[in-house]
Order: sequence, then structure tokens, then C-alpha cells
Amino acid sequence: NGPWLSYGTHSGSAKPLREGKGTVWDGGVRTPCIMRWPGKIPAGTTSDDPAMNIDILPTLAARIGVELPSKRIDGKDIWPLLSGEEGAVNPHDSYLFYYKNNELHAVVAGPWKLILPHEYRTLPEGKRGEGGIPVPYASASTELELYHLGDDISESVNLADRHPEKVTELMIQVEAARADLGDRLVDRVGSGTRQPGILSDVELSELKKRHWPDPN
Repeated sequence: NGPWLSYGTHSGSAKPLREGKGTVWDGGVRTPCIMRWPGKIPAGTTSDDPAMNIDILPTLAARIGVELPSKRIDGKDIWPLLSGEEGAVNPHDSYLFYYKNNELHAVVAGPWKLILPHEYRTLPEGKRGEGGIPVPYASASTELELYHLGDDISESVNLADRHPEKVTELMIQVEAARADLGDRLVDRVGSGTRQPGILSDVELSELKKRHWPDPN
């Protein structure tokens, strides 16, 4: 999920994507996904639709006929996208980018990405690590910024002033997320926050017995 830019010669590069690991710019979050399933996923096909790893569990569970847990699952079945189904669309209205201690930094809906005001790390101009030794990051901050990733993969042209209607549309998603999950940056506590799904010791023991039997 993006190069660790402070390591310089040992970090790699995300160009033409902006920034790198530890940010919600596409240089820090965009990751290619390659899947192969002969007879199920058409060979040589590609999709530009974004997805997240939260979608892997419900997608694979549906393929093998396994019922999902009763607990709330954030991901959705994206098989139509993977299988090249004609007219397939992503079932999510948007994807949220939370970072650090429950800070909502960005929201993506289709090709549109709204960056919310926040501080992020960046490398000072001309600085880079050498020989595996990193250099310190500097701090930068954003305004409310809007980008069309289909036309501007580098997130270089802020379209917020040109498309206020799109900002308003995406802010509806932002406010819904804040009401549900909260957002520390605006001192919001969500009504739908919950602990991550963790197996109890008994559940974990039973799982091990089923899948990793004692060889003795």
C-alpha cells in the first residue's frame, strides 16, 4: 500500500501517484489486484473500478456458499466486477479512508475523491534516505479538495471550486460516516462504532482442530 518514501533509494516509487505509505493520497492507498480463476474469471480482462480488501471476505464466502457471521460486515460481494459481468457496478456508494485514531481523511465514490482537511506526512523537497537509512518526514496539511482520479491520477488539480455540487454530494457520505463511525478530527463520536471481530479462545481452539489437526 505505497512505498515508504523516507527510505529513498530503498523505498521504491509510486509515481505518477501522489505521496506514499502512511497517507490517503493514491500513492499511499492504491494497490493493484491480480486474480486468476480459470473458467470463472475471464483471462486478460481488467477493471478500473476501485474496491477494498474489506470486500474479499463476503465475495469469497458467497462463492463457496458460506453464510456470513451475524455481526455487521463492512465489505460487500463484488463478484460481478471480478467476473466481468456486463454492466456490473460496485455495490458501495463510496469507500472511506480512516487513518490514525479514527480520523476520516478522504472518501472515494467512483472516479471522484474528496480529501478532507487533515495533516499528513510528506518528504521535504530534495530529501531522501540513502543506504536503508530513512530521513525525517515533514508535516503538511490539506484544505477541502476534490479530484477526478480518471482524469488526474496524480491528484494535482483541485476541482472543489469548479464542482461544488460534487463536493456537496460527497459530503453527504462524509456526514453519514461521521454519524455512524465518528471522526476524531471534528470531535464526532459515532453511534455504530464497535470492536473488531475477534475469536474467543474457545472459537480459536475449535478452528485449529478443524483445519490444523494435531499430527500426533
